[in-house]
Amino acid sequence: MKRILIKPIEMPFWAQDLLLTIPRIVYGYLLAFNFGAAKFGMPWSPEEKNLNLFEVAFWFLGDVADFGPPFSWFPIFFAWMAAFSEAVGGIFWILGLQTRMASFLIFCTMMVAVFLQHGDSGMWNMLPGMGFLWLSLFYMILGSGRFGLDSIIYNKLKK
Repeated sequence: MKRILIKPIEMPFWAQDLLLTIPRIVYGYLLAFNFGAAKFGMPWSPEEKNLNLFEVAFWFLGDVADFGPPFSWFPIFFAWMAAFSEAVGGIFWILGLQTRMASFLIFCTMMVAVFLQHGDSGMWNMLPGMGFLWLSLFYMILGSGRFGLDSIIYNKLKK
């Protein structure tokens, strides 16, 4: 079962895989170092956020609780999972490591962001979340492709 989750779908030509790797790395960087780092304590989080390692920003807990049940019942859990999926999931996208699992977590987070956080704000505010949402769906199916740690690990396990 583990091999199936990490087995990437490879395109017929390496240039196609390279082209499909670029958005994974760029969007992974944006998630990990821009969106996630502002909410979740990582070594590269901005100093003015005063976040310890793996700590969720206090303002984000309030945002999550405002979504209503079940988020208001367990705001710390849901805020931590959302911030983790952005910061750590972005790193996993960059590396192509456990790409499908990271994509699933990012997909769930972006569904909430698009429809609960930005649903009433108009389409323009939903666009960044929708971009991550569709890309996560794409990588949930495709995996890391040829240029990711999943491919290296799968090929080692296959032998």
